[in-house]
Amino acid sequence: MFVLLGISAQLAAGQQLKVGASVRTITPKPLLPVSGGVGNPSPATMQKGDLFVRAMVLIKGSLSIAIVSIDNLGWPAALGDRSRKLISRILPENILIGATHTHSAPDAYGFPDDKGNVSADLSYIEFCVKQIAEAVNEAIENAQPAALRIAVGEAKGKIAYNYYADALYDPRCGVIQAIGLQGADQQKVIATLVNYAVHPEVIGAGRGILSPDLCGPLYARIEEKVGGIAVFMNGAQGGMVTADNRKDGGGEENDYLECTRIGNLLADEALRIIDQAPLQSDPGLFIGARRVDFPIDSPLMQYILSKSPLKYNLPKPGMISSQVNLLNIGTAQILSIPGEALPNIGFYLKRKMKSPHAFLLGLTNDAFGYMLTKVDFNSFKRYDYVSRTSLGENTAEIYMAEVLKMIADAPMPDQLPK
Repeated sequence: MFVLLGISAQLAAGQQLKVGASVRTITPKPLLPVSGGVGNPSPATMQKGDLFVRAMVLIKGSLSIAIVSIDNLGWPAALGDRSRKLISRILPENILIGATHTHSAPDAYGFPDDKGNVSADLSYIEFCVKQIAEAVNEAIENAQPAALRIAVGEAKGKIAYNYYADALYDPRCGVIQAIGLQGADQQKVIATLVNYAVHPEVIGAGRGILSPDLCGPLYARIEEKVGGIAVFMNGAQGGMVTADNRKDGGGEENDYLECTRIGNLLADEALRIIDQAPLQSDPGLFIGARRVDFPIDSPLMQYILSKSPLKYNLPKPGMISSQVNLLNIGTAQILSIPGEALPNIGFYLKRKMKSPHAFLLGLTNDAFGYMLTKVDFNSFKRYDYVSRTSLGENTAEIYMAEVLKMIADAPMPDQLPK
């Protein structure tokens, strides 16, 4: 146990790392309406690809960590905490659950309409809660001795852009790949985690198509090429880093073929980035967790949180609480973000982190809408929407202040191999 002021933290060194991975299909049968955000979901009439829960577990001595990805717009802690109660062998604060942010999956927020009615399918949500726990528990059982490859590099090609300002996005892609070290699985890939900031909204919610969007082809491409289980964790993709599905003559490509093109390209770039990374045979492992309270200033967010059937963690009226994690995995340093942070926040935090292998896991542990600095909040017309769908102008300021303390207090990640 590593004791830091205000942080639950654990450090492991000297024992053999074990890694396990597992996947569950969560495509609803029959299909359910899909949600791209606030408002009424669109009835789904067809399916393009399956929705998944994907889990990667890292174990070193008595320290265990789970990183989970779910194909959904967002996955609030009110749901994540239900899964954590079904996982007995990992501490609840060591379980990170992030949403890929596909805009073509069923509503998991319980968005109320203007009359306060909710159309979310609560039985489907509970099914997903159990599938998350099952995936993590199976990954624990599957864990085997492993080494890691870790790299961060620029993903090249037509993958993402910023709808508000073309070049204002982070092209860096972070990759963590676990390699088996024992028996028949020696040198086989166990899991490949890809961290990249993009809205998977090529198809969008309005077309009535249930889909993982570009994430589905990404999973399939990685698993076809190197084996193991692929996991996608989004980044600081707010305001408005989206898939670059623009046509040369204007307009957009909005079909699954374009999802496949972008997903395949991002997968190929991730594998190119990780291909020459040196093997880290004895990576260190550290995790810290902190509860952070945020004021709910937005009338829209107040309405959603008060009318949703989910029981959100409200420590007192007008406030909501969320878990923030900092991890060191080998040479990587990782922060969770409980929403959609704008790219400038992502660039700033990566600059302050203690490793060039900096990862930001957006929409992880919570998904509270957009996170803007106070100087950007509601300051010009282009940001009207992202300001309205944020908790308030101080959300990002509070978050950054807290995680900078966590970065300062945490031990150094491993040094980059020479």
